[in-house]
Amino acid sequence: MAGSLNKVLLIGRLGADPEIKQMVNGKSVARLSLATSQSWKDKNSGEKKEKTEWHRIVVFNEGLVNVVQQYLKKGAQIYVEGQLTTRKWKDEQSGQDKYSTEIVIQGYNSSLTMLGGNNQANSIPSQDNGKSVEDTSQDISKDLDDDIPF
Repeated sequence: MAGSLNKVLLIGRLGADPEIKQMVNGKSVARLSLATSQSWKDKNSGEKKEKTEWHRIVVFNEGLVNVVQQYLKKGAQIYVEGQLTTRKWKDEQSGQDKYSTEIVIQGYNSSLTMLGGNNQANSIPSQDNGKSVEDTSQDISKDLDDDIPF
């Protein structure tokens, strides 16, 4: 369909350390749990309210998975650009179809940026003008300080 767009932009904090798994093809995948929050003042009571949404982030780019594994921990603040994808699978116990909607970071239109650090070189595109993800992440990891604050 021409004229459609599937793009998600989020800034939030990791609710747990990243989970790194091996796929059947031998490549690694990272799964992140990202919390985004909004707060407001209740008009009736004057009380401060807050609502948190949880998002599943999946990173397929091998080089970016290595950076995620090395530098991201629970509580880290990140900015992600990705696409919404819904997976379907069968529950082994009940035999029922299950669905999961995730933000996928893969390809040219996706990126992950670590926030809250004092580094200028903490944006990690999934691909960058012909440079492979591995080359980009190696360049970035050389520039990162050992004193990561998260």
